[in-house]
Amino acid sequence: MIIEVTGLVKRYKDYTAVDGVDLSIHEGEIFGLLGPNGAGKSTTMNTLLGLLKVNNGTVKMFGKDFSKHAREIKRSVGYVPQDLAFFETLSAIDNVTYWGKLYGLRGKELHTSVQEALEFTGLWDRRKGIAKTFSGGMKRRLNIACAIVHKPRILFMDEPTVGVDPQSRNNILESIKIMNQNGMTIIYTTHYMEEIEAICERVAIMDFGKVIALGSIEELIDSISTGNRLSLELASNSDAAVSVIKESEGVTACNNINGVLDIHLEKDERFLTGILENLIRKEFKIKSMTLEKPNLETVFLQLTGKKLRD
Repeated sequence: MIIEVTGLVKRYKDYTAVDGVDLSIHEGEIFGLLGPNGAGKSTTMNTLLGLLKVNNGTVKMFGKDFSKHAREIKRSVGYVPQDLAFFETLSAIDNVTYWGKLYGLRGKELHTSVQEALEFTGLWDRRKGIAKTFSGGMKRRLNIACAIVHKPRILFMDEPTVGVDPQSRNNILESIKIMNQNGMTIIYTTHYMEEIEAICERVAIMDFGKVIALGSIEELIDSISTGNRLSLELASNSDAAVSVIKESEGVTACNNINGVLDIHLEKDERFLTGILENLIRKEFKIKSMTLEKPNLETVFLQLTGKKLRD
C-alpha cells in the first residue's frame, strides 16, 4: 500500500470532522473520495497532506510514518487544490518555475521539468501569457502544472474541474488517466459523479466524518439492495397490464404514472425477460422501453440519503 490510514480523527473543539477513518490506497490506482458537503472528505485530504494536525490516528505513505518523515514524504506528493494556487500577475512559466523551486528543483532539471509540465497540460505555447488573462480551463490546467512539476508519486486533486467547460473537463480527465498510466497514484474528489465513474478504480464514500462504504464501483453497486428500474409505455390497456406485471417474478413494485408503467425489479436481469414474455403472451403491445440500472449515484443516494451536490 502506498498510503495507509488508521483510526484518523480530527476534532474542532466539540465537533468531530473526521471520526476514525481507515483507508488503504494501492500504488498506481486512481482513488475516489466521495461525500456530501460537510462529510469530512476535504478535512481527510488536508490531514493526509499534513496541512492539519490530527488528534488521533496514524498516516503512512511509502511505508513511512508521516508524523516522523513529513518533509521527506512531501517531496514526492503533489496537491491540486480546489482554489487556484498560483500568482495571477505572473506568466505561466514563472508560476510553474516558482513551484518547481519550492520543491528543490534547480538548473537544467528545473528547466526541463517546467517545460514538461507545461507541455503535458497544453500550456507550453502560452507559457509567457499572464495567468489572469487565461480562460477558466487554462487556469485549471496551470493549477495542475504547478502541482506536477516535481513529478510526484502521489497526487491529491480536490475538485480540479470546478467551473470549466466540458471540453476542458474532458482534457483534464484524459490527462489524469495518462499520469496514472505513467505510474502516478491519484486521490480524487469531485462533485461530478460521472467523473468518478469514468476514472476511478476504487471509491470511499464518507458521511458524518466516517467511511461508510469502500470498494470498486462494481462492488459498491452489488452491495446495495436497489435493483433495476424499467419504464414501459404500452399501446393501450396500461392499467390492465399492471396486474400482469405484478404477478411476474422479480417485480417489487409497479405503478401506472400517466400511462407509463414504472416497474421496480430485483437485480437478476432474467426477470426482465419474464415480464416481457408475460405481456406479449397477453397480447399487450409495447411502444417504448427504458431500463435503468443502479449506478454510483444510486449507491450514494441510498447510503447517504442525499445527492452528491446536496
